[in-house]
Amino acid sequence: MRGKMLLIRLAALAVCVAVAATMMVIGRGHTLYFDNKTIEDYQGQEYRAFERVVVTVKGEQVAKLGKRERGMATWIGQSFKMTLEITENKGDDPRIEEISIQLPYGVDGIVINLPAYLAGLPEDAWFSEFVPMVEEEPGEEDLPGEGDEFGLEDDMGLESDLGI
Repeated sequence: MRGKMLLIRLAALAVCVAVAATMMVIGRGHTLYFDNKTIEDYQGQEYRAFERVVVTVKGEQVAKLGKRERGMATWIGQSFKMTLEITENKGDDPRIEEISIQLPYGVDGIVINLPAYLAGLPEDAWFSEFVPMVEEEPGEEDLPGEGDEFGLEDDMGLESDLGI
């Protein structure tokens, strides 16, 4: 009886560990940002932004980027796949590129510079981590003065003149 109970508990623990390990690998969510921005002076060269890039993920168009624009998509898992319809210059026919990228596990927001990636540059040129700007809390000097709801103080002594 005691051995059977121990066996059931071990089996339940093994199932929980297996589910946790599986979710750790395939269940990791990422937010990907696509930049269509010119990279200037990377090892003495300039990589110009495309005239237009249409980004499709899982058959759904997620971004239509002009020069100096950024799009976004969410992805679960480590193997990211997208299709790009790229128009290099105004009036050119678009070309199609199929892209597969292995995403790092420990990064939530990933910025991919598309011109640098498609030029075949190393990862440090096209990959960066998205860090949202943190708004600073107002300091004491920025806080409204004490008094009524508009931050006005009783400097003129009106309350005492009115008998309030």
